[in-house]
Amino acid sequence: MSRKILGLVVVGAMLAAAATLGACRDTGKDGEGRLFEISGKLVVFNYRLARATFVVTLRPLQPMGEGQVAVASFQNPAGGEPLIVEQKVWPKLGKVSLESPALSCVARDRPYAISISIKDIHGAILQKIDTTLMSTQDQSVLPDRPLVIDQLYTPNPELAGHPDGKRPGAPRHDCSKAG
Repeated sequence: MSRKILGLVVVGAMLAAAATLGACRDTGKDGEGRLFEISGKLVVFNYRLARATFVVTLRPLQPMGEGQVAVASFQNPAGGEPLIVEQKVWPKLGKVSLESPALSCVARDRPYAISISIKDIHGAILQKIDTTLMSTQDQSVLPDRPLVIDQLYTPNPELAGHPDGKRPGAPRHDCSKAG
């Protein structure tokens, strides 16, 4: 991998790490009976894979029960229906990570709503957490195509001659419905 591409990958990782954390509101009663709290949230710009995702990490405040599920509803930056992710809660793990599907139309300094429900084995809601997430960058920092095509980091032949990952005339996402 060339130094320029490696440098761009490092910059992409730094941008992801610097993504802004939004305000958080937990709908629990003054902390009583809360099962989880948000321990981290960010917009991940994976420069190598040319994709953006939202990631929220929950830290358990009490022992987790068997069969619990975390359901996250992420506001879709491109507009339209929210993106729903369901993640099993593993009682022996120290955290629960919720990651959105790949996103398009992420805009800088725009808050995106996230609603998380913790459900028991029967589907009853045990806790709701509402929060927002904001990025310090927009999606234009990503290349048009993934820089590599496999686990061996083989350079993407579609980007030959374009080490920045931007191809002239490449189609762009339609963000006209973004809210």
